[in-house]
Amino acid sequence: MNKIYMDNGATSFPKAPKVSEAMCNYIEKIGTNVGRGAYENAFQAQRIIEETREMLCKLFNFPTTSNVIFTKNITESMNVMLKGLLKDGDHVIVSPLEHNAVMRPLTSLASQGVSFDKAACDIEGHLVIDSIEPLIKANTKAIVMTHASNVCGTILDLEAVGKIAKKHKLFFIIDGAQTAGLVDIDMARFNADAFAFTGHKGLLGPQGTGGFLIHDALANEIPPFIEGGTGSKSDSEEQPMYLPDKYESGTPNTVGLFGLHAALSYLSETGIEKIRDIEHQRTLQFIEGIKDLADLRIVGTQDINRRTAVVSLDFSPRDNAEISWMLEQNYGIATRVGMHCAPSAHKALETFPQGTVRFSFSSFTTEEEINIAIKAIKEIMA
Repeated sequence: MNKIYMDNGATSFPKAPKVSEAMCNYIEKIGTNVGRGAYENAFQAQRIIEETREMLCKLFNFPTTSNVIFTKNITESMNVMLKGLLKDGDHVIVSPLEHNAVMRPLTSLASQGVSFDKAACDIEGHLVIDSIEPLIKANTKAIVMTHASNVCGTILDLEAVGKIAKKHKLFFIIDGAQTAGLVDIDMARFNADAFAFTGHKGLLGPQGTGGFLIHDALANEIPPFIEGGTGSKSDSEEQPMYLPDKYESGTPNTVGLFGLHAALSYLSETGIEKIRDIEHQRTLQFIEGIKDLADLRIVGTQDINRRTAVVSLDFSPRDNAEISWMLEQNYGIATRVGMHCAPSAHKALETFPQGTVRFSFSSFTTEEEINIAIKAIKEIMA
């Protein structure tokens, strides 16, 4: 039985071509640290890292390469920004679809006097834009929102949110875990002060890579999260306050960033529009194949232009976990079942506490694999 991977919302597989080759090349032929040596291999490693920053700036329409900060994932990025920015008495507005990468730091900060409110969304996950401004208070400091739900795939209208943030002079921080590499992202058009990304999903890079792009006005409000060696100002025991060194202490995941560099090169050569078109086709094929089945709910919007290739299904009153197990055991189809680290989203989408079975496709998913998944669901439902 062939294995069919449909859990790209968790991490992409396969990775972009040449990712493993680039990582292997670094390990076998370069191997040095970044910013810690004045010899050829060190310069070569530094060049790849700086090129990666440049590619991310181009991808997200951001002007300043030094303000591209690398972390190990988007969870670390959000912790750096939220725990650095928010103080006792501050208020934040979020969507009801947030991942725990946002909700857990905010819940922790609530014990330190930070408060937050959730804007509204409808049953398909569309953000109710008119619900945001009534939540703004005198002490509101920021709006923090995911670009697309990792549960239902619905894309939020962050351009409209960014206009509200700008109007009220609020910081606007975007969680781009589910859209980076898959959707056209323009930080300028979104009026975003920061955009957090992870390398191992739509960017098709390795795990352990991620970061955020941040404008100076917001960076000036956020102290270093971790302090230590940066390879710069080594004559001082004080942390450098310029970017990116301010937030990049310690040895980076250089091998991972070599892989991310290769993945970004692939995205640039292939074109995000082409990748998104393929994912649109696979998602539409899947939804059309199952939408008329009884006792099956497709969670989120069925408008293909307002969603990603993440499709959650609720088989209740049957056990969703059992369905996911049957898909893997009997058909070799890997899905993700449960809460998807987003209980707030499941509550908003009325899939709490049973969760959903989440199918998430990539541009490498084939038509044949979609047909096998449709056939499997029909047979299980029968």
